[in-house]
Amino acid sequence: MSIGSYDEAEHERRERKNSSVDTTNDDTRTQYEGTVEYDSGESADDLLETFQRIKKN
Repeated sequence: MSIGSYDEAEHERRERKNSSVDTTNDDTRTQYEGTVEYDSGESADDLLETFQRIKKN
């Protein structure tokens, strides 16, 4: 079989593997509470100026 040939048996094996779902007790979701804030400290004008300077190089 050459590289890239269609292998029906391999395709079916992968389909069976991918269609099975392994559920364990570790699959419980953890609920997080709180807030996330991000402040780069720069204004939109400063960011645009930096972008224009980078674009010129």
